[in-house]
Order: sequence, then C-alpha cells, then structure tokens
Amino acid sequence: MGLINESHPEEFILLGFTDRPWLELPLFVILLVTYPMAMMGNIAIILVSRLDPRLQSPMYFFLTNLSFLDMCYTTSIVPQMLVNLGSSKKTISYTGCAVQLYIFHMMGGTECLLLALMSFDRYVAICRPLHYTLIMNQQICILLVSIVWLSGMTYAVSEATVTLQLPLCGLNKLDHLLCEIPVLIKTACGEKSVNELTLSVVCIFMLAVPLCLILASYVCIGQAVLKIKSSEGRKKAFGTCSSHLIVVFLFYGPAISMYLQPPSSITRDQPKFMALFYGVVTPTLNPFIYTLRNKDVKGVLVNLMGRILGSK
Repeated sequence: MGLINESHPEEFILLGFTDRPWLELPLFVILLVTYPMAMMGNIAIILVSRLDPRLQSPMYFFLTNLSFLDMCYTTSIVPQMLVNLGSSKKTISYTGCAVQLYIFHMMGGTECLLLALMSFDRYVAICRPLHYTLIMNQQICILLVSIVWLSGMTYAVSEATVTLQLPLCGLNKLDHLLCEIPVLIKTACGEKSVNELTLSVVCIFMLAVPLCLILASYVCIGQAVLKIKSSEGRKKAFGTCSSHLIVVFLFYGPAISMYLQPPSSITRDQPKFMALFYGVVTPTLNPFIYTLRNKDVKGVLVNLMGRILGSK
C-alpha cells in the first residue's frame, strides 16, 4: 500500500487488474463496445416511451425512469474505467472519487426501489385491473417516483458522507476499478465496525426488503395469471412480467452478494467483477430485455425506424 502524509489523499490509485495485465485490453474493448450500446438502447427506450401515444402508461413512465437511471449509472463509472484501462496512469482525484461515490450509489439505491415500484405496478395491473387507473393515476405515479429518487439520494448522501469521513491513514491505493463504499470501508484504518454494521442495516432496507416485496407481489401475480382463462391474456401477462423479473435478478443478485456481507469478508476480486456486472452488463442488457420481450415496444421501434428511413 502506498503511503502519503494526508489523511485524505489528493488522488487514489485504482489498482483494478494490474496484477493481470492481460485482462485490461479485452475489458477495454468490451467496455468500448457495450457503453455506446447501453446509451443508445436506453435513449431509444426513452424516446419511444415519450413519443408514442400508445406507450403513455405508468409502466412505460417507470421504464423511462429506469432507462435514464441506467444511463447515469453506467456513465458514472465506465468513462473512468476506460481511461484507467487504456493508460498506465490509473488514478482518480479525491474529488472525482467522492463524486463517483455519490452518483453511483444514488443510482444504485434508486434502482433498488424503482424495481420494487415497477413490480407493484404490475401487481395492480394484473391483480386489481378494475382499480388500476384509479390507483396508478398520473399524480400518484409522479409522487411515487419522486419518493424513490429522494430515498436513493438520501441513502447515497448519508452513507457516502459517513464513509468519506473514515481515516485512511495515508493509504491511497484501492484494489478496485472504481470508488465504492464497501471497498473504501475495507481500505480505511482504525475502528470501522460501526460503518460495517450501518451499511448492512441500511442495505437490508434498500435491498432485502424491496426484493421480498417484489417476490411477494409476483407470487400474487402468478396466482392471478393462472386464473386468466384466455391463453393470449396469460401469454401477454407472462411476457410483461418475465422481462421485469429477469432485470430484477440481474441487478439484485450481484448487489446482494456485494452489500449484504461485511466489507471485511469481501474477497479481493469480488468487487471488480460485481461492479462490472451491475454497473455495465445490466444497464446494457435492460433495453434489449424490454424490447425483445415486449411486442408493444418492439412494434413502436420498428414503426419509428420505418418512418425515419422513409423520410430519408
């Protein structure tokens, strides 16, 4: 570990995969390809959801928020990863690390709650169809999304601020690809058991509770779908819900394995691969999951592309 005089260094050295240099070029190429794909896919989802009148429903309003969130999420970490993987200087300023810490965790916390909100929307649509327009009206949807974003912001500001106050005793090397709360806690010196406990408790409310609510809502949805007499109705309900469930497991699986254990017990390479998964893979796959498994979105995209090509 490199030592410097200040408790809070001017910059951090992100070690990443310096012990395996042969991994850096393939990762650089993968990120260079997937990042534009993630941006274009999520922009396409936002555009079709906002421009087509057929998609002016709560489900697509929440999907638009998810796409915007994923764009911010992946942008907060991928450009810095590309710079570090593509050069010998693998540093990030202390201010840059703090900004990345706030944005990355605000987006992550918001996505945890937004996915739970999207499952509630599906529950009301399938299990309470007659009351759907009353329960999920525009004002309620805007209020719920505002609460979700505010909660994610509160989580990030409180947890990241407490983490940044931990003494580093001059250590300025992070064995990671980015600035993340568990890795900073693990790197810090002195007594940090309170920080570990606080992170675990907060993450139970941000990860475990929303996931339990999602699973409970899908148990009810499954029972309701089985009662639908029309095979076409069952197929449509299953198609809509399965897309959301795939996204849920892609996001929650790695996040739970990373955040619902004490930072001191995290293995050396676990944070790197988990960050790549829920920070890069999931935002890239989400648009394709929703378009490939959703006939409405797919149809609107085809029509939009047809109009664009026709006008040319």
